[in-house]
Amino acid sequence: MADQEVKATAEQHKKVLEKQLWNIANALRGNMSADEFRDYILGFIFYKYLSERMHQYADGILAEDGLKFDSIDESTDEGQEYLTAIKEEAIDHLGYFLKPSELFHVIAEKGNKGEFIIEALTEVLNHIEQSTMGTASEDDFNGLFDDIDLTSNKLGKSEKQKNDLITTVLGHLDEIDFCLDDTEIDVLGDAYEYLIGQFASGAGKKAGEFYTPPMVSKLLAKLVTKDKTQLKSVYDPTCGSGSLLLQVSKEIHRKGGEVSNYYGQEKNPSTYNLARMNMILHGVHYRSFDIQQDDTLETPHHIDKRFDAVVANPPFSADWSANDGFKSDERFADYGKLAPKGKADFAFVQHMLHQLDDSGTMAVVLPHGVLFRGAAEGHIRKYLIEQKNCLDAVIGLPANIFYGTGIPTCILVLKKQRKADDNILFIDASAHCGKATNQNFLREEDLERILEAVENREQLEPEKADKYSYVATCKEIKDENDFNLNIPRYVDTFEEDASIDLEDVFNKLNSIQSELESNDKTIENYCKELEIPNVGIF
Repeated sequence: MADQEVKATAEQHKKVLEKQLWNIANALRGNMSADEFRDYILGFIFYKYLSERMHQYADGILAEDGLKFDSIDESTDEGQEYLTAIKEEAIDHLGYFLKPSELFHVIAEKGNKGEFIIEALTEVLNHIEQSTMGTASEDDFNGLFDDIDLTSNKLGKSEKQKNDLITTVLGHLDEIDFCLDDTEIDVLGDAYEYLIGQFASGAGKKAGEFYTPPMVSKLLAKLVTKDKTQLKSVYDPTCGSGSLLLQVSKEIHRKGGEVSNYYGQEKNPSTYNLARMNMILHGVHYRSFDIQQDDTLETPHHIDKRFDAVVANPPFSADWSANDGFKSDERFADYGKLAPKGKADFAFVQHMLHQLDDSGTMAVVLPHGVLFRGAAEGHIRKYLIEQKNCLDAVIGLPANIFYGTGIPTCILVLKKQRKADDNILFIDASAHCGKATNQNFLREEDLERILEAVENREQLEPEKADKYSYVATCKEIKDENDFNLNIPRYVDTFEEDASIDLEDVFNKLNSIQSELESNDKTIENYCKELEIPNVGIF
């Protein structure tokens, strides 16, 4: 009962925090679009988080001396001695350091007193990065606040307007309790994810660059963690805000296990910063994640590593160079052909499969076209099935569940250690979703139905459809479908109309006609009795 009460309290606090943070973001962004203001509000939340973590950690160190971190006098030799000792500990444990005068609430209070804080705030954010230079955490904090341009005219035309807006935002955030003392719950992390989602819904097409809808993330996470309670590593080659990596972690934690290391790569610099913030804010230690900024296909940063779980929602049908030099790249060489220049979907699949450990599982979201397009893509698809025998499942998702695109999508699940006679599971979940005004979405029951079909695949008889799922042999896929994986070829969702008994319908019509005639006669007789003139109705 106590655990249930804790969860209920955490959920309630999370909802309150989500509402508070979104109201601040919505009310104060002025004429900026949601995705423009995103970097400011999320950056300021992150700064407050770092500040409170620093304050909390330093207070713990100083407890035995009966001191508080914010009471240290930075102008004295004794104060400097304390700060030097605390900095050494903080850099090792937290990865960064803040002085008492640089704490969030100190800067916020200065603003509330009418002081000009833009310059001081800029210095603090720079100092956070500078405190990590030459340390193990340098790469994880380098350039982290680059997208927070406090001189931008988007914040106001005059310096006073900019300062007033920043002061107001910091003031509102300063009043909010992030609940960092409660180590059993991740209220702030969940609220941060909620905010990212809210910004994604307002960013339209741009949202695809950094956000995967929560239920799709949850589905991918459950697919790659099936039958696993521990993961040494998880990898996302197009990690966006890091939400997929964190969802895999959440799924493993739900089973009582741990993810040891997180790896990712992100092309967009702003989104790369967001991903690193998201990891740190969710309590992932800086030594436990390695997220790099670059084009994964052209310049992969983790090419020599192999991962227990690989997940991704790559940009659909993206451009890539497809240079001939890639034909000798170990990721693509075996296939004999490269994915087309204007459709990098299979290039991402090949890259992910190369990075997958022999005992691992990967799950990737792709446009439906990968299932049936011909030419080079058909050749690669055939090689994956016939030569590598690594395709394990094909799951068709509803259309219009991703921000910025209404195209139908699918999930491919791949494994390296499949037996020669293993079948391939097909699931058609395209008709099972909730519908909002402009967006479809997966519901909990839709997710459970997919996972139930995955769990019960052994009970399905090969080549026997059940209108939702189907297991096909590789021989059937080759001989009858020429390696075309289009789901309707395997899952027949057609429902026959109920047969109509025409004789029965004819008899019912005659019965109704007789009844109408009888009623007309009754009304006619009634009118005659009342001496109502016949007006030609009967």
